Amino acid sequence: MSSALNPSLATLASTTAPKRSLGWYLSWGILLVLLAASWKGADMRPLDLWNDSGNMVSYAAEFFPPNFSQWQIYVQEMLVTLQIALWGTALAVVTAVPLALLASSNIVPWWVYQPVRRVLDACRAINEMVFAMLFVVAVGLGPFAGVLALWIHTSGTLAKLFSEAVEAIDPQPVEGIRSTGASALHEIIYGVIPQVMPLWISYTLYRFEANVRSASVVGMVGAGGIGVVLWEIIRGFQYAETCAVMLIIVVTVSVIDVVSARIRKALV
Repeated sequence: MSSALNPSLATLASTTAPKRSLGWYLSWGILLVLLAASWKGADMRPLDLWNDSGNMVSYAAEFFPPNFSQWQIYVQEMLVTLQIALWGTALAVVTAVPLALLASSNIVPWWVYQPVRRVLDACRAINEMVFAMLFVVAVGLGPFAGVLALWIHTSGTLAKLFSEAVEAIDPQPVEGIRSTGASALHEIIYGVIPQVMPLWISYTLYRFEANVRSASVVGMVGAGGIGVVLWEIIRGFQYAETCAVMLIIVVTVSVIDVVSARIRKALV
């Protein structure tokens, strides 16, 4: 019976298999050439992983068991990190909403959305760590510099995602509202926002959990939070304490990921 089905399956596979165009093979060829050309520039040394495996094992062993003797300080600074991420994300949402509308090609003319998109590109192009270093100089050490760094970078990211959601809306509700003689503002409020709100909330939750990770890093340049503690104990070669802090970060991000995933699933 199975042998009788094999020809049919083979015929079905041959008819449903996607045909590879010349462009498909050319794209993969270019990718392989780029990887080969960048091998030296990236200083790829895979054999060193094997040659130095003994040292790596000895180094990793120094992280265990983790030392939670200062757990109160770690938890307190982790809470500061969460507050940095929360405020950075909240300010970014306030900024991203108008920027997203101004960057949407189906809302405004090209001479408006093109310059706005370039501004968003600039916000996304510069890493949070660079922004944090700049704001540490501008406003001093502390969490406020971290909030500002996350705000600028996240504004560019969220505005880009928000605008893509706006450009993918169904135009019929907007046209229906426009036919009643409503203003452009009413078209956005009643025709655009209801369609994109679930996606906007989903993107915001995702960026919040990403910002918790980013806030942990920007603290290493003096922008407050758990990153400050992490940098100090790493510089002091306190590997057991480093492991404890890293575990706290992992658990915190994991909990946020689970909670936000459930919220996103309920909304989208």
